[in-house]
Amino acid sequence: MENNQHIVAIEIGSTKIVGAIAEKSVSGYLSVNHLEEEKLTNCVRYGCVQNVENTKNAIMRIVKKLENKIKGDITDVYVGINGRSLHSVPTEIDRNLNIAESITKLNIENLKNSAFKEPIASYEPIDIVPQTYYVDNKEQPNPVGCCGGSINIKFNRIVAKPTLKLNLERALGALRVKKFLVTSLAMAESILTEEERTLGCMLVDMGAETTTVTIFKNGTLNYMATLPFGGRNLTRDLVNGLQQPFDVVAETVKKTIAEPLNIEATDLLIDGISSKSAINYIISRTSEIITNVNKQIEYAHLKSSDVKTIVLVGGAAKLKGLQAEFKERTQIETRMGTTPPSINILNHEINKFEHIQVFSLLDKAASIIADGSTCVALHSFSPAEGQGPTINTDAAPKPEPEEKEHRKPKKPGMFSRFKTALDKLMTEDEEESEE
Repeated sequence: MENNQHIVAIEIGSTKIVGAIAEKSVSGYLSVNHLEEEKLTNCVRYGCVQNVENTKNAIMRIVKKLENKIKGDITDVYVGINGRSLHSVPTEIDRNLNIAESITKLNIENLKNSAFKEPIASYEPIDIVPQTYYVDNKEQPNPVGCCGGSINIKFNRIVAKPTLKLNLERALGALRVKKFLVTSLAMAESILTEEERTLGCMLVDMGAETTTVTIFKNGTLNYMATLPFGGRNLTRDLVNGLQQPFDVVAETVKKTIAEPLNIEATDLLIDGISSKSAINYIISRTSEIITNVNKQIEYAHLKSSDVKTIVLVGGAAKLKGLQAEFKERTQIETRMGTTPPSINILNHEINKFEHIQVFSLLDKAASIIADGSTCVALHSFSPAEGQGPTINTDAAPKPEPEEKEHRKPKKPGMFSRFKTALDKLMTEDEEESEE
C-alpha cells in the first residue's frame, strides 16, 4: 500500500466541481477511493471561470474533504480543461534531414515542441496531437528509425482563448498542477475503443452549457470543437415556451414524460401543462443540437460514412430517447459512454456515468505519471488513532444503506438534473462574455 501512487484529478464544469483520488498499485491497477463535489452558482459560464474567488473556495473545500478522508495532504493535482473557445487547429511542420542519420524520438519531440509554440492570433495552445508523418513525401505510421532527406508532420493543436487557462490557474490558487489535461481527449483515450478510434468515431460530451465534439479517425485526433449549447438550453426552452416557473415544469416533466422524444406519447395534462407541448419543445431543441453536432463531420472535412460510431457522455446526454434520436437522425450507430474498464470504482454509491469525466482524467493521469511520483503525502498514524477506510470496508456496513436511503429520493428525472443549472441561469446576467 505504501508503495502505491495516489493520483488526484479535478474537473470544473459549469454547474459543479468534482475532485477524485485514485490509487495506482505497483502492478498498474487503478482504484477510485474517494470522490467529492461542490455545486456552483454564478461561477463558470460556458466552461470559463467567471468568479475566481468563489470557484477557488469551492475547490479548496473539495481538497479539504479529500484530505480528511485520506488522512494526508494533497500536494499535486491533474486538472481537466474544457470550454467554449477550445478547439483544434491543423498545424504542419517540415524539416530537412541528414540522410545519413536515422530519425529519433528526440527529433520528433523537438518538432512537436516547435509546432506547439507556433503563434496563433488570439489563442493559446493547450495541447498538440500528431496526426500523420511523412518521410520523403511518403506516409510513415512510425518514422522513428527511418532515414530520409525530409520529414513532414501534420498535427492537431488544441487551442483556447488565453483567459480560459488563466482564470482556471487563478481559481486553483496555491494548488500545484502537475498537468492540465484536455478533458475530451482524456475521455476519448479512456472511453473509445481502439477499433472505434481507427474506423472513425465521434465523442459527444453534452454538458449544461457546452457540447464538445471530438472526432477520431485512423487512430488519432482528427477534429475538435466546442459548441455553446447544452442541457440548460432545454430547460430554458421549457420555462419560456410553457410560461411556467421551473418547479412546475420540472415536476410535470417528471410525472408525465417517460420518453421525451416520443412524439406519439399520450398527451397528459398535469398542473395545466400539456405533456405533448413539453415534448414538442424538447424535440425542437434536440433536433437543433443533433443537426449542429452532425455538421461537425463536414467541418472536419470528412463524410458521414467516415464516422462509424457516435458515443454520448455528459449530463445532458442522459435525456431519455436521445441516443435513439441521434442514431435515427445521423444514421450512425450510437452508444452511451461507459466508465473506463481500467478503473475500479470501490464506492458503489458513486454514479459512474455522472462522473465519467473525472474518471477519464484519473485514467489519463495514471498513464503519464512518473514512476515513484504521487499527488498525496500521507500522514503517519496508528489505526487506533484514526478512522478506518471510508469505503469498501466490512467494519461498518450499516451506514451505507442509511446513506442510500437518504439519497435515493434525490434521484431525479431528466430535467431535475438541470435544476441547479437552471437556478443559476435565472439569476445570472444574461449578457454572455466571450472567453
